Amino acid sequence: MSIARHHAEWLSLLEVSGPFLTMPVLMRVFPQGLDAHDSALHHTLRLAYEEWADNQAGVRPDPAIHTQWVRWVLGNALEIPAEVLAEGQALPPGLSATFGDHGETLRPDMALLDPTTNKARLLVRYYPPAQDLDKPLPGLLWKATPATRMMELLRATDVRLGLVTNGERWMLVDAPRQETTGFASWYANLWLEEPLTLRSFRSLLGVRRFLGVAERDTIESLLKESATNQQDVTDQLGYQVRRAVEMLVGALDGVDKDYGRKLLAGLPTTELYEAAVTVMMRLVFLLSAEERELLLLGDPLYDQYYAASTLRVQLREQADVAGEDVLERRHDAWSRLLALFRVVYGGAEHPDMRLPAYGGRLFDPDRFPFLEGRAPGTSWLDTKAAPVQINNRVVLHLLDALQLLQVKVTDGGPAEARRLSFRSLDIEQIGHVYEGLLDHTARRAASPVLGLVGHLSSEPEIELSRLEEVSAPALLTFLEEQTDRKPAALKKLLDYLPSLFEQDRLRRVCDNDEALYRRVLPWLGLIRQDTFGLPVVITTGSVYVTTGSDRRSTGTHYTPRSLTEPIVQHALDPLVYLGPAQGLPKDQWQLRSADDILALTICDMAMGSGAFLVQACRYLSEKLVEAWDRDGLGEGTAPNADPEESLALARRLVSERCLYGVDKNPMAVEMAKLSLWLITLDRGRPFTFLDHALRHGDSLLGVSLRQLRTFSMAGETARLEGGRQAHFIEAALNSALGTARRLRHSISHLPDRDARDTLAKAARLKEADEVTAFLKLGADMLVAYALKASPCRPNCSCALASWRTLLWMPKASTLPKRDAPRARPSIAVCA
Repeated sequence: MSIARHHAEWLSLLEVSGPFLTMPVLMRVFPQGLDAHDSALHHTLRLAYEEWADNQAGVRPDPAIHTQWVRWVLGNALEIPAEVLAEGQALPPGLSATFGDHGETLRPDMALLDPTTNKARLLVRYYPPAQDLDKPLPGLLWKATPATRMMELLRATDVRLGLVTNGERWMLVDAPRQETTGFASWYANLWLEEPLTLRSFRSLLGVRRFLGVAERDTIESLLKESATNQQDVTDQLGYQVRRAVEMLVGALDGVDKDYGRKLLAGLPTTELYEAAVTVMMRLVFLLSAEERELLLLGDPLYDQYYAASTLRVQLREQADVAGEDVLERRHDAWSRLLALFRVVYGGAEHPDMRLPAYGGRLFDPDRFPFLEGRAPGTSWLDTKAAPVQINNRVVLHLLDALQLLQVKVTDGGPAEARRLSFRSLDIEQIGHVYEGLLDHTARRAASPVLGLVGHLSSEPEIELSRLEEVSAPALLTFLEEQTDRKPAALKKLLDYLPSLFEQDRLRRVCDNDEALYRRVLPWLGLIRQDTFGLPVVITTGSVYVTTGSDRRSTGTHYTPRSLTEPIVQHALDPLVYLGPAQGLPKDQWQLRSADDILALTICDMAMGSGAFLVQACRYLSEKLVEAWDRDGLGEGTAPNADPEESLALARRLVSERCLYGVDKNPMAVEMAKLSLWLITLDRGRPFTFLDHALRHGDSLLGVSLRQLRTFSMAGETARLEGGRQAHFIEAALNSALGTARRLRHSISHLPDRDARDTLAKAARLKEADEVTAFLKLGADMLVAYALKASPCRPNCSCALASWRTLLWMPKASTLPKRDAPRARPSIAVCA
C-alpha cells in the first residue's frame, strides 16, 4: 500500500466536520506513515476499555471509573505527563469565560500546558457517557452542544485546540480565530477494531506533537498549513461536480440522438442543463441526509434497493467483477434513482419500509418529466414512466464525482481517491460547490466543437472552424489566452503523435465521420478527455456544457461560515436582545420573548446559495429555544422536551416566518432552498415550505406602495392628472393587497405535519400570486417608464392608462371578479 493510500485509509475512518489535515501536509510530516503500532499499549487499552464499558453497563455506574478512564487515555495513550496536565485549582487564570447572555461560565476540566510559557495548548472537557457530543445539554438555558461550548471557550480564551469526550467519543475541536471551526472524532471501540485509528489519535494528539517537534510540525501548525489547502479541496469537489453535470448532459443528449432527436424535441438547452444540475442537487441532498441519519439508511430494504449511499458500492463491485464496459449495457441504476426521488417526494407506506412524503419542488417528478420518459404536462400519478436509457456506468461516475475526492498528494503526481463524507462539509461549502455551476449553461453545437485542456477554472470549448481560422504565427498566443497554459506546453501538445488506439477512440467520438476525423486529428493533443477517457468532441447538433456568463455577473460568491457567523451575530444581537442598542454591557442584556423573535423579518436581497440565511436560521433558532425555556411556549407551539427536537422545531418556524431572500438566478433560489432544507429537515415531516419566502427576481429596483398608489417614482410628492384615475387604482390595489396579506399570513401559520399541508400552502401561495399579478405588472410598467431615456411628453400618463386597460383584458386580469373595478376603460395615446 502506498503512503498516500495509508493516509487516505485512516482519514476515511475518522468523523470529520469542517477543515482538517490535508494530504500534502500529511505526506510532508509523515512520509513513512503514522507512528508505529504499539502492541503492548493495545493490549492494556483493551483491558482498560472493557473495565470502563462494564462499569457503564452496570445498574449504578461509578463516576470515578469514568474519570479514571479519561485520565488513563490522556496519560497512557497520549503520553501526557502529569507535570504538564493541569487540573482543577492548578489551572492557570484566564481559562474561563462568562457568557452573560446565557448566564453560564465555561471552564475546562484539564489543560495541557507548555512548560516554557505556562500557556495552554490543549483544553480538555469530559462529560457523562450518556451525553451525545452533538446534542445540547439537558436542563440548561443555553441550548449549545458540548462541541459548540468548547468552540466558544477556545475563542474566548485564545486557545486553538480543545478535546471533548464522553469516554467513547473523543472529539478534537480546532477553533482558529476568524476562521471556520473544524471537528474530528475518534471512537474508543474503533481503536480496538481498527488499530489504525489509535495510531492516528496518538500520532496527532500525543504529547510529542505538542512539545517534542519543531514549531512547523506541531499539530497547530499542521492544521494552519492545511487550512491554506482547504479551498483547493472545495474547488476540486466543485470541478468534479461540474464534470459530472457535463457527463449527464452528454448522456441525455446521446440518448436523444439514439431516439432520432425526438426525446428532447422542443426542450430548451437551458432546461436540460437545469435538469442535470437538479439531479446532482438531489443526490447531494440525499447523501447528506442519509449520512446524518435523517432518512432510512440502515434499513435492509432501503439500503438494498433505494439508498444513494450504497448504490455506488454496489455498482463498483459489479464493475470490479465484470468491468465497467459491462455497466454500459445495464440501465437499472438510473431507474433506481428515479424511484428514490419519487419515494422522497411522495413517501412510502409499506409494512417493511415507511417514509413520509417530503414534497418540495426539488424532487417533484413532474418538474422534468422527460427524465422519466414522460411527455411535458403529464402527471407522475397517472402516466406510466419509461425512464431514459442512462446506463449504469454513467450513474457510477455521477456518484464517484460526489463521494470520491481526487486529491493530488504531490505536485505533478497522480491523484488519490479519498472518500468524502458529507457530514464533514459545512452547508456553506455545499452551496459553494453548486454556485460554481451558475456561470455555466448548455448549448447546442451549430458546428463541431472541441473541449480543450486547461486548468480547473479554464477548460474552454472552441469551435473547430475557429481554430482552423487562426493563422500559424498567432496560434500559440490564441491558445495561451484560451487555456491559460504556457506556450512551451501548448507546443508540445500540438506536436503530440497519437497511438492507433487513441485514433480509434477519436473516430468513435466523431461518429465515424471520416472527414470530421481528419479535421480533428491535428488537434488531438490539445483535446481534454471526458470521465470515460474519450476525447471531448461535440458533433454538430449535440448539446454540451460551457461557460455561460462570468461568475461575477451572476452576483454569487462563496461566503464561508467564518464570515457569516460574526456578521449575523452583530447584526441580529440588537434585534433579539434589549440592551445592545442602549450600549449596556453584555451581562445586562435581556433576551426578547419568543413572539418578538418570530416577528422578525430578515431578508437577503442577493442570497446566492443562502449562506447568510442559513446562519441567521441557526442564530435565531437557538435564541428562540432559549426564550421558550425561559418563558414557556407561545403561539401554540409544543416542542418535545428533547432539546434536539426543540431546536429542530425552532429552525422550521424561523425559516418559515422570519427568513426571506431574492436572487436573480433561478437556480440560486433552488440552492438556497436546498441549504435551508439541510438544516431544517425533520425525519417525520415534509420539507419546510419556502416557496413564499425565497423568490427569483432582481432586487436592484423596487417600488413602494406609495409610489404604486400614485403611479410615480416621486411617491409622496407626486401629483397625477385626474384624481379619478388614482382613486381607481388605489381601490383595486388595496383589495388585492388585503387578500394577498391574508393568504400569505396563513401560509406561515399553517401546520406542516405532512405533504397535504405543503400542498395547501402551495395552493394559497398560487392564489396570492394570482391576486397580485396585476400589481407586479403595474410596478414593472412604472419602473420601465421611469427608466425611459425621455418621456413621451411632460406628465404623460400613457403607462398608467395602459396598466388600467390591461386590468380589463380577460387574459391579463387576475383580480377576482368581486374586486374588479367598474370604471370604463380608456387608452391614452401619445402624440
